[in-house]
Amino acid sequence: MKAEIITIGDEILIGQIVDSNSAFLGKQLNKIGIEVYQITSVQDEEEQIINTLKDASKRVDLIITTGGLGPTKDDLTKKTLCTYFKDELILNKQVLEHIEDIFTKYVSTPILPANKTQAYLPSKSTALFNRYGTAPGMWIEKNQVVYISLPGVPYEMKSLMRDEVIPRLKQRFQTPYIIHKTVVTYGLGESAIADLIEDWEEALPKHIKLAYLPNFGRVRLRLSTRGNHEDQLYEELNQQIDKLHQYIGHIIKGFEDELSLEENIAQLLTQKQLSISTAESCTGGKIASKLSDIPGASAFLKGGLISYATSAKADALGIASEVIDKHSVVSAEITVEMAKKSLAMFHSDLAIATTGNAGPTKGDSKAEIGTVYIALADKQGVNVQKYSFGNQRERVTYKAVNKSLELIYDWIIQKKQ
Repeated sequence: MKAEIITIGDEILIGQIVDSNSAFLGKQLNKIGIEVYQITSVQDEEEQIINTLKDASKRVDLIITTGGLGPTKDDLTKKTLCTYFKDELILNKQVLEHIEDIFTKYVSTPILPANKTQAYLPSKSTALFNRYGTAPGMWIEKNQVVYISLPGVPYEMKSLMRDEVIPRLKQRFQTPYIIHKTVVTYGLGESAIADLIEDWEEALPKHIKLAYLPNFGRVRLRLSTRGNHEDQLYEELNQQIDKLHQYIGHIIKGFEDELSLEENIAQLLTQKQLSISTAESCTGGKIASKLSDIPGASAFLKGGLISYATSAKADALGIASEVIDKHSVVSAEITVEMAKKSLAMFHSDLAIATTGNAGPTKGDSKAEIGTVYIALADKQGVNVQKYSFGNQRERVTYKAVNKSLELIYDWIIQKKQ
């Protein structure tokens, strides 16, 4: 079974917002065995929406649209659907009651006529209850094709997809299982990994596909297969991953869709009752942010400091100005001092520090653009490493973050209980 996702809204086409909805929808559909054939973005313009729906209906069994369901005149999706299906809008009393209830409980301003128009739906549609908003989803069938219209607000769309759409699709269609297992590696590039696993890759069964997904110092290896027997598919993938460990087990750090590397770090720190602190320069607090995003972070994250400017390294961390003058802010010596100061300041078991030159200019540093130093300090001492992460600012920053997480993980694994 094939599906097409259509996002409606000028704001997507002009780059004002990023289309995260399609990524979520594609992932959810794939989980229940529905293959996404195409993703299309169109303007809030009736003729273009209709032509896109017509084209999609010729090639897929399921069409999901997001956006264009708001209360203002530029939201055209419902009227366009009426034109497309030769239908009319009628009042849905249950939806109206829900809208009025939302305004009574959560909105300080009076309900407007424009808000009430959201309770008018195409007569041929089935309303999908939107618990978090005033725009319901809609389900319409025509010529063996299912059309689903969802609001563009991400948290509303996600709730509708999980609570209303997925259960209905499972009842409506019999689909094969599409199984993915994604191995997350750190420390080697995709070409180096491909060289190491060449024999393993060539021996993969034809129905198991491998994809390389590189990103900022980590490479994800996605294994995919499909079939009618879920347990058997998982068993086959797990067998292949066991074999893969024999080739690159030293760089495998986990699996996507299970725990992320930072979640693994949080879990291990909590289990071992260890704490961490950060002192970041070139990474700008991104390491601490990734850790603090995890629920319960207060159990292991003592604190962090962003000493971005040279003066902050002296004033906030207390690094002597003569040390900075002697070695330059991007140096092994300064990174070691940052890690040691963070360890003492926050009384943590581990401290990680980063300094580097991400570009586009050298600034206060003599180091070449792309140079990054990362130091780990604990009560036994300090270890510092120098890296060269290229010459593009975003690449340098995020490779430094990922490498730091990798080093933290390895330190915890080696740390005895």
